[in-house]
Amino acid sequence: MIRIFTITAALLMSLALHAQNETTGTIAGKLTDKEMNGEPLPFANILLKGTTKGATTDINGLYVLNALEPGEYTLVFSFVGYESIEVPNVKVVAGKVTEVNTELGSSAASLDEVVITTVSRKDSEIALLLDQKKAIEIKESIGAHELAKLGVSDVATATTRISGVSSSEASGDIFVRGLGDRYLYTTLNGLPIPSDDVERKNIDLELFPTGVIQSVGISKTHSSTTSADQASGNIDIATRELVGSQELSVGAGAGINTNVMKEGVFNNFKVSTNMKNVDFGFYTGGKASEYKLIYQDWTPGTADFPMNYKYNISAGKRIGEKLEVLITGSQDVSFEHTKGVFREFRANFINDSITDAENFSKTTNTTGLATIAYEFNKDHRIRGNSLFINKLSDNVFEGGRNGEGYIYEETDPKDGLSQFVRDQNTKQTRLWVNQLLGEHQITEKNSLNWAAGINMVNADEPNRIRNEVNFNEDVVYLGNTGGYQQRKSYQEIDDQEFNGSISDKLQFFKNEENSLDVSFGGNYRYKARDFISRFLGLEESSTGILTPSSIDNISEVFTQANLNTGSLDINNSLQADRYRANLESTAGFAMFNYSLDQLNINAGVRYQQDELDVVYNVGNIPGRIGSSHMTYNNFYPALNLRYALNEKNNIRLAASKTLTLPEFKEVAPFEYVSQTGQVTRGNPDLQASDNYNFDLKWEYFPSAGQLISLTGFYKKIEDPINQVQDRGSAGVFSYFNAGKQAEIYGLELESKLELITMKNGAAYDLNLGFNASRMWHSQDLKEVRAADGTFIRTFQYKGLTETGLEGASDWIFNGSINLIAGNENPFMASLVANYASDKIYALGAPERQTESETFYNDAVVEKGFVTLNAVFSQELGEHWSLKFTGKNLLNPESERVQKIRPSTTGIETTKTVRSYTRGASLSLGVNYSF
Repeated sequence: MIRIFTITAALLMSLALHAQNETTGTIAGKLTDKEMNGEPLPFANILLKGTTKGATTDINGLYVLNALEPGEYTLVFSFVGYESIEVPNVKVVAGKVTEVNTELGSSAASLDEVVITTVSRKDSEIALLLDQKKAIEIKESIGAHELAKLGVSDVATATTRISGVSSSEASGDIFVRGLGDRYLYTTLNGLPIPSDDVERKNIDLELFPTGVIQSVGISKTHSSTTSADQASGNIDIATRELVGSQELSVGAGAGINTNVMKEGVFNNFKVSTNMKNVDFGFYTGGKASEYKLIYQDWTPGTADFPMNYKYNISAGKRIGEKLEVLITGSQDVSFEHTKGVFREFRANFINDSITDAENFSKTTNTTGLATIAYEFNKDHRIRGNSLFINKLSDNVFEGGRNGEGYIYEETDPKDGLSQFVRDQNTKQTRLWVNQLLGEHQITEKNSLNWAAGINMVNADEPNRIRNEVNFNEDVVYLGNTGGYQQRKSYQEIDDQEFNGSISDKLQFFKNEENSLDVSFGGNYRYKARDFISRFLGLEESSTGILTPSSIDNISEVFTQANLNTGSLDINNSLQADRYRANLESTAGFAMFNYSLDQLNINAGVRYQQDELDVVYNVGNIPGRIGSSHMTYNNFYPALNLRYALNEKNNIRLAASKTLTLPEFKEVAPFEYVSQTGQVTRGNPDLQASDNYNFDLKWEYFPSAGQLISLTGFYKKIEDPINQVQDRGSAGVFSYFNAGKQAEIYGLELESKLELITMKNGAAYDLNLGFNASRMWHSQDLKEVRAADGTFIRTFQYKGLTETGLEGASDWIFNGSINLIAGNENPFMASLVANYASDKIYALGAPERQTESETFYNDAVVEKGFVTLNAVFSQELGEHWSLKFTGKNLLNPESERVQKIRPSTTGIETTKTVRSYTRGASLSLGVNYSF
């Protein structure tokens, strides 16, 4: 991998060194009225002293000076009846935005009241707000400059500052307008990025520290230029570039998780035996084998000092006037402990029950980003990015230690035995994303952008170790159902992806009254996966002849001596499960944008062909071998209208058609067994969903940094995909098009308010952000019949013919209050709260098709709860800064519930089927910038 990385870097460098000429920078900012307590000052003049170049502030006090040659300038601010002010030594940096914010009054302003910052274009708060205000689609962004002020540490947290967006502390998913992972599409610099977890469509956004990003944007309406595989939005992460001529900074931090610090946990935090083969966050121990069955210990170890810690470094330099190089790296190690209840009901009767389901988790995230950018001249620029992520998670699950464990079909309660399960699993995901991007101004009226990427993912469980035993105070017996209850297994997933895009924009005319431009281009994506999973087990030659002394000494019977005597046998007869899958998506688009006075019309169409193929060989279906092939050829129109009522008010209307493609793991019928024993299986008959999206939005900009908006939206989803509890005694969750149609409509309110600003004579800034979403959603539950009308199956149960949409919350609230005190060495504090109401985790289904009123499994519902995060940071002089972070401070219980009505009583009650708390995480970090 190092060799490949070196070759890639050398190639990017060689491309860059062939370039020549210059680029330009920008000055932008906000001018306020000192006499009117900091209100925006419109129609004021800004002039570059000694030149004829200038600008006028708009109604919000905003101004922009573009295409400035690098160097130092003096700005002159003036307005009739006000004292003019000159701001000298304003440095313009190539490819960057220099923000100059000040105020005018009847007396001359002090230069101490002028705030000057230089950031990249995508970092600038003002630039992003102007972009949102002028954007065609309904789009919201937050830049690294603002995130640094708020103390936000990762992209996942950053997204929750955007209206209608919430994150689930239970699942880790991001929800936009109540719709989760399946309905989102995530890109990096506009190109698709693979997930770090094969159980999810989108990458874990917590893997991106804010140190490697410039901005995060969410487009909630579809544009013809982006993939149609979305329903609630597209999250685009823009990686950072060098700010200024050079930088070098290092940081470190340490912290605790309150659950881990509990008595009996901190000094006995369990890690799998695989951790003996981990170096610097990388697993090197090889995969499960017959050798490991005997010669590797089955007993977990303990962590020496389970404290969270992290460190990071960033270094960059501008070489000459054209070449920029930036490298950032970080490693984050965290420990987490959960303990709670797990239950599973089938046909309204208890199937499995563990009242002390306990999990010890250690996660090590190693991230590196290298960026090389080169400006041929002001019209031509290329950039290469290489992002590497290694995520190593080690989990030790134990359940039934308290003697209350019950697993259906394992033993009868009259035997006087309870069940104990231990599952040790190490997951290592290596993700490597390589991109090359180009921006070219061919002529004054023709611009061309292109991008190409190669992504590789290795998502492996190299040596999962599982024990299931039956015990009481006197004896321990090995589990005796299935033959693989004492097993070591491996699972390997190799993904390779090639993607690219090209877009050409032609401007036909532009004048004071109207303008017209047309864009056209295409996208390509090819993603291939190889999957293999195999079990290797040990079993007794006769039941009950091997009895470990305790549940913590199971390894003592797995010996070569017992193999030699025939008391123990190796079970390797089970054939490996495999599947191969590929997705090829080819698209072309055309879009025109027409502006007439206050009205802007953007209309486009996208033709996208998606081919999904899965070929499988798995043991849980008759005959093992099968395949699934899906082809979708569709036109996807998109319309976005914006009408500017005045400088402060916009009305937006959007309509589009999109689709939701199944994921590989949702189609391949491989059965994945969770730690608790729940089984998730794909469905080869699953089909994509068609989505119809409509939005109407009013937005009001009281000033440059403030926003109030109200949005109404409606979505219709045909053949929605849901996770459903499948029928049968195995407790299987699978994926189905359980209804013909789902409908979602809602309201979304957003506000960003500046309560107090330093420019009004205050000693601090106080800002409030709040957004709320209310959704109404439903889908029908269908009956499936053959062409001749013969009944096949039904998803209706308990008299229900419709239900809510999986993963959708009725209510979402996000709120934040942010304080910045002092101009020099500022103190910053941020408090953020999030709430998403109850959501369906898995739909219900009948257990017996002909008796669905009585024998059914009701929906599993994830209960809503409030999360609270806090950040406090203090700059200490020019180089040092401190930051305290508190996450999940309320430590709410994550709970899933299910309604149960046994046929023997007919009385319905609500039972907890999963519950735990994750603990609050507290950390203190220090950073030094050279």
